[in-house]
Parts: sequence; structure tokens; C-alpha cells
Amino acid sequence: MLKTIEFVIKFLFSFVLVLLIGIVWKYLVFAKSDLEKKDETYQKEFNENYSIYAVPLPSTLEFAGEKVPLEYYDVFESLDREFLVNTYWQSQTMLFIKRAGKYFPIIEKILRKNGVPEDFKYVALVESGLTNAVSPAGAKGYWQFLESSGKKYGLRINKYVDERYHLEKSTEAACRYFKDAYKIFDNWTLAAASFNVGMGRLQKAIEKQGENSYYDLHLNKETARYVYRILAIKYILEHAQKFGFHFRKKDLYRMPRYKVVKVDSTINDLNAFAHSYGINLKILKDMNPWLISDKLVVTDSLGYEIKIPQERSLYAKLTEGKNTNYSKDSSIAVSSTPDTAVSDRGIMIQQEQQ
Repeated sequence: MLKTIEFVIKFLFSFVLVLLIGIVWKYLVFAKSDLEKKDETYQKEFNENYSIYAVPLPSTLEFAGEKVPLEYYDVFESLDREFLVNTYWQSQTMLFIKRAGKYFPIIEKILRKNGVPEDFKYVALVESGLTNAVSPAGAKGYWQFLESSGKKYGLRINKYVDERYHLEKSTEAACRYFKDAYKIFDNWTLAAASFNVGMGRLQKAIEKQGENSYYDLHLNKETARYVYRILAIKYILEHAQKFGFHFRKKDLYRMPRYKVVKVDSTINDLNAFAHSYGINLKILKDMNPWLISDKLVVTDSLGYEIKIPQERSLYAKLTEGKNTNYSKDSSIAVSSTPDTAVSDRGIMIQQEQQ
């Protein structure tokens, strides 16, 4: 009797164990199958909805009126790379578009005044992204001048000021450089390339290789990409919507209205100076990034011009300063900077929806 009971218990135990194993196995098999089905569905949806397109290049392209030989395979491939990078690095290119709205009108005006083609505004964009960048080699500002070249082209650089960070003055210096380069190369494309590699090195490459076109020269990797980057950025910004960049006029950055205060004596405390005009040190240095110290020492008769913003909607209301020795009324010139700094030549603007 006991043996019979034991047998029944063992049988039931074995049966239950086998049943549980079967259930677990079935669950695992079906679970795996469901996961595979979900993966297949996901892959199908991915394939149906996600697309990357080759970027269509223009049939003709120029820089400063000089034709780009797009019929050459190496030129086409080099240009295609830069179009792809700048089309699909959307956040960076959108920032370029926004900053261009603020800075291009100022740069364009100076280029025109100096007889330099307006396409050179894209050199500043490629050099710095229209920011006061600092390179590992020590190049600084919108145009990325080294200290030696900055001083050579008339920029004041000392412990109190660094005019490489001054948009207007550094652009004037860049114009002087480009005109010098054009006298040597008699070609604007080569003048632009020399801004990256230097006039001397570019001359040596031309003489050694017996070529007088940028597109035929074997150059270091950075300079070999340089003009193509400029060309790609130029075309994309001029045809932004064509490349998928949509924005309204109000989305662009703009230069606020400002007045210019002429300073011909030392300012020992720039923070107090800023507060005397109803702004703070942060805004003062944002408008005048060439002020690199907490004071401004004037050592020559030229003096300096400091921008004071007048936008009430963006900055604190301007008030008359107190407890200050600065004369704010005797030498103030009102800037003609437009309140909406948008170029109709530099970028295409999508019409603002009402």
C-alpha cells in the first residue's frame, strides 16, 4: 500500500515537473517569437519612414565671380562632402543662419566700402562660426587673426584690449589682408585660401607645383577643404529653404540699437562705467568683447568707441548715471545700425506667417 502511494506521489511530482517545464519552454519560445516579430515590425517601420538623401549640388557655382570647375571629379567630390556635412549637421547650420542675420549686414557694408567681394563674409563664418572663437594656435576673434598678423593689419592688442574681438575693426583688417593677397595672386579664390594657409606658403605651393588655380593645387588637408567649405555654406545659406532650413524673420538674431560713447581717458572700473549707463558688465562686454580687462587704459590720442545698447525691450532702461566722472553727453554719436539686422543678400528668409 505504501509503495503504491509513493509511486503515485512520484508520478504526480514528475508529471507536474514536466508540465511546468513545458509551460516555461512554451513561454520562452513564444516570447522569443514575439520579440522577433516586434523587431521585424520595427525594422520595417524604420525602413519605410527613415530616409537620407544625397544632396543635389548646383550645376554652376561661383566664388567672388570666379567659376568653380564642377566638371572635375575631384572638385565635385570635395564639394559634395562639404554640402553633406553642412546640410545634415542641422543645428550648426541653423545657428549659422541665425547669426548671419545679426552680423552679415555689418560685414557686408565694410566689405563693399573696401572693394572686397561680399562672398568673403562666408570666410568669417567658416573661420569662427561668427563667434569670438579662440583656436589652439592662439588665433582669435571673428576672423581668427593670430596676434602677429592682427597687429600687422592695424589691430590694437594689449592687456586691456584685443581688437581681434572687435567686429568692425577686425573686418577692416581682414579687408586689408584680402586686398594684399589679391595683389599677389590676382585671384579672389586664392586670396581666400591664403587666409587659411598664409600668402607665403601658398605662393611656394604655386611655384613648386606650377599651378595657378586653387582647384589644381595639392594642399594640406585643412586648406584643401577650406574653399569648399566656404562654397557649401554660401550656397546653403543663400538657398536655405531648399535644403530644409525653415525659419521666420523673427527667429534670426539681430544687432540691438546702440549709441557709441567715445572714450579718450582711462576708465578704472568698467563695471561702474556700465552701471552708469543703465546696463551691467555682462552686457557691456557682450556688445564690446574687445574689452578684455576690468579697466580700460587709454594711452594714445585715438581713444576708443564703446557701444551702449538702447533696446528697452531687451535691456534695462537707460538711466542717467550717478557718482561718476564720465562725460556721457559731450562725445556721443548715434549709430546708424538698423534695428532689424537682416540681409536680403546673405540668406533667404522664409516669410513670417501671420
